[in-house]
Amino acid sequence: MKMRSLIAISALLAARVIAADPTPKDEVSAAAKKLDEQHNYSWKSTIEFGSFTGTTEGKLVKEGIIALTMTFGDNTTLAFIKGDKAAVKTGDEGWQSLDELASAAGTEPGPRQFLVRRLRNFKAPAVDIQDILGKTKEIKNENGAFSADLTETGAKDLLSFGGRGANAPGAKNAKGSLKLWIKDGLLSKYQTKVEGTMNFNGEDRDIDRTTTIEFKDAGTTKIEVPEAAQKKMS
Repeated sequence: MKMRSLIAISALLAARVIAADPTPKDEVSAAAKKLDEQHNYSWKSTIEFGSFTGTTEGKLVKEGIIALTMTFGDNTTLAFIKGDKAAVKTGDEGWQSLDELASAAGTEPGPRQFLVRRLRNFKAPAVDIQDILGKTKEIKNENGAFSADLTETGAKDLLSFGGRGANAPGAKNAKGSLKLWIKDGLLSKYQTKVEGTMNFNGEDRDIDRTTTIEFKDAGTTKIEVPEAAQKKMS
């Protein structure tokens, strides 16, 4: 009787140990959450899209302010976001509020409209990755690097930058992948690759885009907002 009890207890303890082991998805989700809980961090985002490369240097602080320096070719745009307010400076122009930029952009599709949409829908990368994790299939840990394929719906959504919805009619043959790296318990880097066909103004175009985000200065990042930009966010 005692032997049976011991065996049952041992089996129960073993089951609990197995159940407690985190899955790869749990590990990367916890690492992203821990990064977000630092309340401030910096990052660099690089987008490679055919022969085009764009970069964004970003900072976030616990006061809820996000600073962005976005470079596309020879053009650099500065932006500060706080809640639903934003201040934007493009080229040699002065600071504009997000509403002023939207008014100047008009209704025709173009770079300014894309910028307005991006700023209004912007998510801090430590938060955005949690959404991306929900668009993946099984996540695997291979030699310290985590990887997963995206679901077809997830790939469609990332192809359209999430702005046209997962069922965007122009998104065809969508597929993609996600890779992540963790350092000292914090998410240190992640990369998405998506490809497929999108319809622009009635014309199908093949898309192959890689986005890489690397984090740094968690816990030590600071932001200084120019007075002119502060006024546009008030």
